[in-house]
Amino acid sequence: MSRSMFFAIFASAAALFAAPGASNAEDVKPSMTSETKAMPKPAKSGLLPINGLNYYYAVYGRGEPLLLLHGGLGTTDMFAPILPKLAESTVIGVDLHGHGRTALGDRPLSLEAMGDDMAAIVKALGYDKVDVMGYSLGGGVAFRMAVQHPETVRRLVLVSTGYASDGFYADIRTQQAQVGAAMADMMKDTPMYKSYVAVAPHPQDFPKLLDQLGTHMRKDYDYSADVAKLKMPVMLIFGDSDMYRPEHEIKFYQMLGGGLKDAGWMRENLSQNRLAILPNRTHYDVFFAPELVAAALPFLNGETKVKTWDEIVRETH
Repeated sequence: MSRSMFFAIFASAAALFAAPGASNAEDVKPSMTSETKAMPKPAKSGLLPINGLNYYYAVYGRGEPLLLLHGGLGTTDMFAPILPKLAESTVIGVDLHGHGRTALGDRPLSLEAMGDDMAAIVKALGYDKVDVMGYSLGGGVAFRMAVQHPETVRRLVLVSTGYASDGFYADIRTQQAQVGAAMADMMKDTPMYKSYVAVAPHPQDFPKLLDQLGTHMRKDYDYSADVAKLKMPVMLIFGDSDMYRPEHEIKFYQMLGGGLKDAGWMRENLSQNRLAILPNRTHYDVFFAPELVAAALPFLNGETKVKTWDEIVRETH
């Protein structure tokens, strides 16, 4: 199998998917990957015992809290190019179940279970409500968190995240079906493997993680009935060459109440929800795109007012 196919398969893997009890950051391996050298130093970090797992978390910056959830076979470190800008407010990064510094343990991977875990982490860190931005696997977790614990989510940004497995292109589903432990040895030259063994508490669990991801991704899922439960403002962000079919992306936005009619001269029909499709971006690079930050931050900051044509004309005359 080609190296490019490896990247496609394992990037697609991402698509499915001082605090009480916290340990000291010194108990957790520091990352040694080149990408993470640019990471800002967290204000605090450590491990939290949550529902039978020890979740690694790191808190950056000050201000309104944003829970930031990474993609499959990654960690919060994958956001290194954009984290400094996001961390102008508070960012709470969490290594998801079985990823990075959070051990796999014996519990099966589950978006629903991780959604519960994230709500528990937020509460354990002393926050009542946070903004949440998740990419790919992290987007699926963010979706479930917002559905299952809406009281904990103020605003929700889903990056390259669908609501059903039929949203993928057919060839992506075929690639996802191939994920399993048998591929572990062939992956040892990939950044996914190297970044994992650099920080994982049990590096030997990598084949087991691949098996769990493969099992999870071979399942069909459809969360369409849950979309209407998202009452908080939601922003969907995709690359224009994403692994999701464009019609799925648009349908998701319409299910949220957007894109159903013209907004009106005075924006009287404008939905509270947003859709951004970033040009020249794919599933594999949208998560560190500067334009992702430019699109998401105004939404997260609650900025909805824009100048009308009348106001612009008055200013120029």
